[in-house]
Amino acid sequence: MANIILGLMGGLGLFLFGMKLMSDSLEKAAGAKMRSILEMFTKTPFRGLLVGTVFTAIIQSSSAATVMVVSFVNSGLMSLYQAAGVIMGANIGTTVTSQLISFNLSELSPVIVMVGVIMVMFCKNNAIRRTGEVLLGFGILFMGLMNMSSSMSVLKESPQVVGVLSSLTNRFAAILLGLAVTAVLQSSSATVGIVLLLASQGLLDIRICLFIILGCNIGACVSALMASLGAKKEAKRAALIHFLFNVIGSVLIFIVLSIGLEPIVSGLAMISNGNPAREVANAHTIIKIVEVIVLFPFNKQIVKLTYLIVREDVQTEKESGKLQYIGAKSVFSPTTAVFDATREMERMGHIAIENLQRAMNALLTLNEEDIKKVYEVEHEIDYLNHAITSYLVKINQTTLPADDAKSLGGLFHVVNDIERIGDHAENIADAAKSRLERGVDFSEDARKELSVMLDLVIKVTTYALDMFSHNNQEHMQEILDLEDMVDDMERDLQESHIQRLTRNECTPSAGMMFSDIVSGLERVSDHATNIAFSLLDEDPIEQQKEQRAAGMSL
Repeated sequence: MANIILGLMGGLGLFLFGMKLMSDSLEKAAGAKMRSILEMFTKTPFRGLLVGTVFTAIIQSSSAATVMVVSFVNSGLMSLYQAAGVIMGANIGTTVTSQLISFNLSELSPVIVMVGVIMVMFCKNNAIRRTGEVLLGFGILFMGLMNMSSSMSVLKESPQVVGVLSSLTNRFAAILLGLAVTAVLQSSSATVGIVLLLASQGLLDIRICLFIILGCNIGACVSALMASLGAKKEAKRAALIHFLFNVIGSVLIFIVLSIGLEPIVSGLAMISNGNPAREVANAHTIIKIVEVIVLFPFNKQIVKLTYLIVREDVQTEKESGKLQYIGAKSVFSPTTAVFDATREMERMGHIAIENLQRAMNALLTLNEEDIKKVYEVEHEIDYLNHAITSYLVKINQTTLPADDAKSLGGLFHVVNDIERIGDHAENIADAAKSRLERGVDFSEDARKELSVMLDLVIKVTTYALDMFSHNNQEHMQEILDLEDMVDDMERDLQESHIQRLTRNECTPSAGMMFSDIVSGLERVSDHATNIAFSLLDEDPIEQQKEQRAAGMSL
């Protein structure tokens, strides 16, 4: 008996590891692309349903898909109504795993593992290696199934084991068993796979398997519910949509099974050619499809119900914390981690731009409240800089989608560039404070020049932030042209302020202050340009320099 238990444990371990390796490898290979698809094609609940089905079928994990959706809602990328469709689709997509398991591919698993190992160890191409990891996980999964199946074939010869399993006739106990096992394994596919094996060995009757599957449906909600703990209200509601859908659907299917169990069992046997494994897999798929058909028309009502359960606080969440997309109030998912960091950096960038405008207004109007506010906001920018950098270090230690992993280096530079823009705003506030204390005056021409230059710098910084955060290259050439204009203007203003000094139209103190501010604004423009092109493979600025040099040589 000890050998049988060890065999079952080893087989289950291989099965779970293979499933995780396959899911993680697929997510790593396709995560960034699938995220883009989710962004583009989930504008309506029905399209979200289709995308959720395909996406989950590809990554082989409804838990991962649901956690990703919760993260999208947390980031504001997806509305709850869009999320409802994706979550319902994920419930259908997850049944693909049990369908694959029901086709006994165990005999081919050693070959699949060997092919995967060769691809991982001897191929240098990253795409081929990632495909090898997927095949390796797939093969290990079926090797685990083979081990469990051989152990279970011995178990069916034990009268005690057969007696215990055959005594499981209570439908509610079966639901609780499915719920508990799925909650522990964090995978409804794994639980259905085990049930499928037990049924194929004749250890579980298909009638009780149907109710265990209903328990699996509810247990599958645990991952998303745990991920949403401590998250923002919208993320909690997204996880609650998954929970309500599965619970309500399971209750409806329970009623149907209670009324017409025997005809349903006969129908399953007919469409599955009497194969118990196929019966379980087909039952799993049919239950999910029926739930979606019945509940999809009521997705708006389900979303509204989540608002009744999770109510808004009097104080909005924006006001209650400095971090909005990462940190304690966020939902961590490797597939959306870089996206969440980018959203937080975009927010940090807009705060820095507003503070730069505030600082210049303080310089020209000598408004003490503005000066004080600049310093307060600069502390917030410093906090965001440290928090985002720490987050980037953290996600660098996880398994990220390949495209996201490539962009990490650029993100570290971007957060530093934004922080430097904040520092220049503080420098201007220092100048405003000095003007106020020492009575330094600027000429009308100097004021106008600073205002014009600031407008150019704000424009290029805004375009740069949009290009970085949304990959919007519409203003790429304009950014390059504005950068040249700011450089030229900096030289012209430095010259004009020297001429004013020679004509005694301004004091040396005002002249030095003016010169420092103009230089600072030019450096802000440099930082903005760095931000714009931080994630591009080729540097357009260097290309432009090379083209100019080539033109001059001709």
